[in-house]
Amino acid sequence: MSEHQTRRAVRRTAAAVAVALSLSLAAAPAAVAAPTAPAATAAPGSARAGHGEPARGTLLSVTPLLGKTPGELRELLSANGVDASAVRHGVTAHRLLYATVTPDGKPTTASALLVLPDGGGTRLAAVSETHGTTAYRGYVPSTGESFSALAALLYASGGRAAVAPDYLGLGSGPGTHPYVDTRSSVSASLDALRAARDAAARHGRRLTGEVYVTGFSQGGQVAMALGRELARGADRSFRPRALAPVAGPYDIGGVELPAMFDGRIDGGSAVFYLTYFLVAQNRLHPLYDDPREVFRAPYADRVEELFDNDHRDEEIAGLLPGTVEELLTDEWYERLKRPTGTLAEVIRLNDGVCAWKPRVPVRLHTSRGDRDVPAANARSCAEELAGRGVRAEVIDHGDTDHFGTYTAAIVHNARWFARLDRD
Repeated sequence: MSEHQTRRAVRRTAAAVAVALSLSLAAAPAAVAAPTAPAATAAPGSARAGHGEPARGTLLSVTPLLGKTPGELRELLSANGVDASAVRHGVTAHRLLYATVTPDGKPTTASALLVLPDGGGTRLAAVSETHGTTAYRGYVPSTGESFSALAALLYASGGRAAVAPDYLGLGSGPGTHPYVDTRSSVSASLDALRAARDAAARHGRRLTGEVYVTGFSQGGQVAMALGRELARGADRSFRPRALAPVAGPYDIGGVELPAMFDGRIDGGSAVFYLTYFLVAQNRLHPLYDDPREVFRAPYADRVEELFDNDHRDEEIAGLLPGTVEELLTDEWYERLKRPTGTLAEVIRLNDGVCAWKPRVPVRLHTSRGDRDVPAANARSCAEELAGRGVRAEVIDHGDTDHFGTYTAAIVHNARWFARLDRD
């Protein structure tokens, strides 16, 4: 494992450990079952399923995880390097299991983390917090082994309901994760909001329908796409209040992919993201018939097994090379530098998340020191929005890395959301 990959794995583990311990030690011994509503009784705005399947967003079970007083939460945040001055309330966290759909529209289930404030009244706005890249199903918000869980605790402590979906194929959901399949990540995130609405009602809270939309890295891209769908009226029960994504790869074809070949993205990170993307997308689209067409030996014989979502990120990183040149065959090295055919179409399908006109405030978090998602992504998104008459504020957190951007951004967002609450 390269020095960077080692730092990446250690950073992930260190950031998650305090949250993970809190969640696992406080977890209830059994889930609290929620009645499964048939499609015919779906709530207004919910998507309906056919053939007697539960409607999309139907809440299937709720598992209580933890409760934190304001003082305990401040201690937890501080221990993970997060400014805790925005904490106003204690919180309770719950794992949700809910009905949703696969990329081809078939019924499936997914999990999410719901965090409710102990105060803040009975009517609550929501924060949708969509997490960054992980190839391991256990490194997700509902398990606590994701910094996204900590972000959700912080956002909820300000008096909102925080909803952090695990996405398809991660957490308690079956199958494999369709990495960077924007459409299914958005549908799972929207269905998580629907399930959270019902779970909150069981705790005597009502979601107002206002949603502060944020997320990190992969989740930053998902957040922009989710905001677009909410603005289009995908569910009339929800509407965006503000957009505040963090370090998202908003421009895959124009920025993120080229940066993997020109040195702007660290070699180990580029290898991890690119391998995950190709393996996951090939399950959805015919990119290759045999991994040996794309990957050099010995990696061709291991990549599909490594990215089955049962292997930990640090284990995967240790079994991959440190550079894209070592990973790819000559043909695919050139093909990825100049995509055509199905590959170009896959990129097109998952790009363009900033090609719309938000009617709510937009802040795009980035940093010039980010070697995972270059700041040019945020600038590209801001330019796309500006072309539609929208001024998005780009917040540069300076010469910090990808994860440092996230740590700074969630504190900034918590304070900004509080100001918007008062408007």
